[in-house]
Amino acid sequence: MRKVMAIGLWLLASCAMAQTDIWRQDSIEEVVVTGTGTRHLLKDAPVQTEVITQQMLSQYGGKSLEEILAGLTASFAFNEGDMGSQMQLNGLGNSYILILVDGKRIHGDVGGENDLGLIDPQNIEKIEIVKGAQSALYGSDAMAGVINIITKKHTEAGFYVDNSTRYGTHNDLRQHNTVAFTVGKFNSQTNFQLQRNDGWQNTAEEWAEGIVLTDSRNKTVNEYRNWQVAERLTYQPMKGLELYAEGSYYKKNILRPQNGRHPSCDVYTYDLRYNNASASVGGKWNNITLDVDWNKHAYYYDYTAKHYDYVLLQGEEYGDQNGEWFSVAMMPGQSKLQSDQQRVMAQLKGIFNLPYDNMLNAGAEYRYDYLKALERTETGTADDWTGAVYVQDEWNHLKWLNITAGLRLVDNHNFGFRLTPKVSTMASVGDFRFRLGWSQGFKTPTVKELHYRYLHIMGSSTFFNIGNVNLDPQTSNYYSANVEYRGRRFTAAVTGYLNKLDRMIALVNVSESEIPPGVTQAYMGDGSTKVQARMYKNMDDARTSGVDVTLSYRVLPELTLNGAYSYLDTKAHLYDEKEDRMTTVVIDGTAHHKWSASALYSHAFTRAYKLGVSLSTRGSSKRYYQNNGDGKGYQIWRISTTHDFPFKVSSFKIQSIRLEFGVDNIFNYVDRTMHPYHLGTNTSGTTVYGTFSIKFSGGKRVKQNNILSTKQNNNYEEN
Repeated sequence: MRKVMAIGLWLLASCAMAQTDIWRQDSIEEVVVTGTGTRHLLKDAPVQTEVITQQMLSQYGGKSLEEILAGLTASFAFNEGDMGSQMQLNGLGNSYILILVDGKRIHGDVGGENDLGLIDPQNIEKIEIVKGAQSALYGSDAMAGVINIITKKHTEAGFYVDNSTRYGTHNDLRQHNTVAFTVGKFNSQTNFQLQRNDGWQNTAEEWAEGIVLTDSRNKTVNEYRNWQVAERLTYQPMKGLELYAEGSYYKKNILRPQNGRHPSCDVYTYDLRYNNASASVGGKWNNITLDVDWNKHAYYYDYTAKHYDYVLLQGEEYGDQNGEWFSVAMMPGQSKLQSDQQRVMAQLKGIFNLPYDNMLNAGAEYRYDYLKALERTETGTADDWTGAVYVQDEWNHLKWLNITAGLRLVDNHNFGFRLTPKVSTMASVGDFRFRLGWSQGFKTPTVKELHYRYLHIMGSSTFFNIGNVNLDPQTSNYYSANVEYRGRRFTAAVTGYLNKLDRMIALVNVSESEIPPGVTQAYMGDGSTKVQARMYKNMDDARTSGVDVTLSYRVLPELTLNGAYSYLDTKAHLYDEKEDRMTTVVIDGTAHHKWSASALYSHAFTRAYKLGVSLSTRGSSKRYYQNNGDGKGYQIWRISTTHDFPFKVSSFKIQSIRLEFGVDNIFNYVDRTMHPYHLGTNTSGTTVYGTFSIKFSGGKRVKQNNILSTKQNNNYEEN
């Protein structure tokens, strides 16, 4: 104990005596853009914005975006599965959360869940989170909030290369590479990532048709492999003008357990494969930007055993809805497309400084969605398009007061015109900020909710989920109040909110008579297997409310303490088939209490060695579900260390060699609830990892100036 205390006192003395830049960093404050689409210092952002900084990302060492968000904030919850992350933000699921990468929507939907494996954590500069309805600025899908992933941009004159290789428990391998170079006015950046994991099984128990199996082969997390390559080219022909073109390709395979010993076990005869591709072109001229994007997400079954599947034979080009279903044997090695989702988006926007201290943010958007699913839609394909124009004005005539108001006009080809407004205000009093906001959310049904149909197997239960062309759009009203103190060493923020949703879309049990004609034979079976039909329907309403608290205290120049707490209460109306009435329930996945905390220490002992240590914890109270039991509460601790060795070699500079070592779930907590009941967390217990990274360049790095006032705001630009 005396040795430990002596080491602790020595570290504190080192911190106090260290000659570092950290105190001077108070003058270089974070710049954010997500809340208003315009650039603001974080402390002066009119819309309350939570930021996960580069220092937090670097020292936490999260292997995935899910791990980063769950560990460094208190508002998110995840339940990862084959179909995606099953993310929640303040009680609302993935389909209500808009995820952006450098201001652009990601595209990778399967069953309403985005695949966050598309985002390489080693390529993240910072993350900005804005909670609540943001439809006036960002359109559909932004009813719970917006997550904006800001990626790293390399602007060295000459070339830049980095490599990061991480290996951990369960053969968890994460590989990242970047190659970038600048020649005159031309810049190229190529990124590559690879991820793989053998998966794990927390329990061999499974509830199946009234009995408990003790030798189930189902895994808690299945084995997966994915890789991605992306390229971005930029050209600056003249001052104030930049043109770009970029593209990416992503592939993911999920390998699932075979040869089940019990017919009701969820053991598969096929693996899952996802292929994503994207291409974008655009440019910026002073404060005006134009972007045109194309994205494709294809979802396949790769058969590993003989499997009988239904094929719908229809008229030419699948235009005949009265086709016939036939049983076809799929053999090992064969593949079958399940769905192909494609999207084209065009956006034109600009920022304009007007008289009397007004800043106008205006733009126009067009979005076209196309779905090809030959046996999962009425005619084999479906599409949808939406056009929108929006305008937002920030009034800053009084130094201490900001008033922001916006309005979006949406025209959807299925649902016509809709206006979506927002108003927010911020008053500054010394180091305090007081914010009030009201905004409306608007979300049209997705192409899948309108047209898609599929079988969903959950343990011994089989559900037939059906789209509904008679759905109405969902709307919401979001109210928030925020108080924030941001001093030299201590910051604190408290936010209270109420989000009221109307016409919420959910899957509801229906009778066989409500199933569209032509699909009963294929999906409802011959009576030997009980299949429950469920259809997407508009529910009456739902409400989420709560309080979020964030704290940060810089104890010493090199030691920072962070904490976050989120209280959440939800209510929704759900149809009770037995009672034939609406009942009030808690939204699935809700936990009343979630929290996270971290201590970050960083110290350069010499010019050739810098140590970073992060001790963090995250936890949740019980998560509530309508079926298959509640998820248990949990508390998990994590420690990670970084070791940086910067030095020069020959004519080029090695920016750093870094070693990272970490242990997650130090106290080995495992939720061994039997399959398919819900888990509070699917962690496998104590895991360890190590990372080797090297970065070097052949030229000087271009300095970025992040200090700007409100009047210096430019159009949204992260380059």
